[in-house]
Amino acid sequence: MNRYLRYSIPLFIFAIIAAFLFKGLGMNPREIPSPLIGKPIPEFSLPTVENAETIVNKVDLNGKVYLLNVWATWCVSCRAEHETLVRLSRTGKIDIVGLNWKDERDKAQVWLRQLGDPYTINIFDKKGRTAIDLGVYGAPETFLVDSKGIIHYKHAGPMTMTLFNETLLPMIEDLKRKG
Repeated sequence: MNRYLRYSIPLFIFAIIAAFLFKGLGMNPREIPSPLIGKPIPEFSLPTVENAETIVNKVDLNGKVYLLNVWATWCVSCRAEHETLVRLSRTGKIDIVGLNWKDERDKAQVWLRQLGDPYTINIFDKKGRTAIDLGVYGAPETFLVDSKGIIHYKHAGPMTMTLFNETLLPMIEDLKRKG
């Protein structure tokens, strides 16, 4: 009996490790849960990309459901998603608020002039403090925020029309109905 026990313990440990690894294979690395889901966006008071004298805070964003998109000119994936954001803004289905993260204002302004400006408001987060408070670890990241400033969804990576139409649009319509 002792001999069977000696071989069954490592086999049992191996089975547990294999089960965790197998579960991990089925997970999507882009679906990173955010501790801010169901909570208000963090407090901030920052200038806009367009004008250093125009200050925006979280209260200024209340009243409409919107997407908060974290982007930067140095971000390759942000450039890949930018055309999608411009197309989305033209549909009028959702306002998009930009959070320009750890960037240079003049480069961001040139980017928007050349590629189009999908943002209703574009916040300039030079030091990255607001992005840190949002739990951003890489651009682009997009948050769905309701009219009261509560975060309902977070997506890490480039926005796609498929993601918008299949995942975000039903949530947006539901949030707009609820007010």
